[in-house]
Amino acid sequence: MASLGTEVAGVKLRNPTMLASGFLDETGGSMLRVHRAGAGAVVTKSIGPEPRAGNLNPTLYEFDVGLLNAVGIPNPGIAAYEEEVTYALRGGAAVIGSVYGRNAEEYAAVAKRMASYGVLAVELNLSCPHAKGLGTEIAQDPEAVEEITRAVKKVVQVPVISKLSPNVADIASFAEAAVRGGADAVTAINTVKAIAIEPELRMPILRNVYGGLSGPAIKPVGLRCVYEIYERVDIPIVGVGGIVTGRDAIEYLMAGARAVQIGTAILDRGIDVFAKVCAEMEAWMDAHGYAKVEDLVGVAHGA
Repeated sequence: MASLGTEVAGVKLRNPTMLASGFLDETGGSMLRVHRAGAGAVVTKSIGPEPRAGNLNPTLYEFDVGLLNAVGIPNPGIAAYEEEVTYALRGGAAVIGSVYGRNAEEYAAVAKRMASYGVLAVELNLSCPHAKGLGTEIAQDPEAVEEITRAVKKVVQVPVISKLSPNVADIASFAEAAVRGGADAVTAINTVKAIAIEPELRMPILRNVYGGLSGPAIKPVGLRCVYEIYERVDIPIVGVGGIVTGRDAIEYLMAGARAVQIGTAILDRGIDVFAKVCAEMEAWMDAHGYAKVEDLVGVAHGA
């Protein structure tokens, strides 16, 4: 039977599936449930320096092929989040801490404290499309991506993963900026900036107007971004965007990812989507003669 164990920037995973930030990760209890349901790792809710209420409702709209959200990164702040991380870690979960800030100094301070809680790595949310001042501007400035990544690298001892936005002309150039800043890996992609309109009311559905689109609708975009990044940088890539089945995950691996994140698919396939995806991956790999995850990474690029 194929082996699903993999490694991302020195972080060893029992399988290549991770819980994407923003789904079932506000509490230690929910993260532990996801771990027990089969995820190789769980990424926390994006946590900032202070508590944040998020945007006003309506903040969610579900399409047939995806989810549009503008929740605005509600979170309790880094000081209050230690209890949640500790609970998940004590239960055996592999936890990666997601952090954000308004500038390099805030990112570094929050990341340093998150790392002190015992997380295996820190993921930098550099690309939220629906929280003003907390991602949109940073996501479109490669110098900011480099500066923030470098600032965090100076203060933490754990691997640093820079999460990149698809809402740019050349995402690979942002991956290169992250590499210059010392990133150990990159995550691609965050949600795609989008809107939904209610024709009868003649107005946008979301109070924030703009939101981030996730789910199957964005899988081709995510695959393209991972493919382009793999061609340009030599650090591990975590692929995310529209992964529902084991076949979806394998496509991301072939594009160049070493692991994948799953979020929106929980709505349709349940919390055991991670175990289902892993079983489907194993079956496909056994049927096609692949013994381990590493054998799949980047094969779509040819020799």
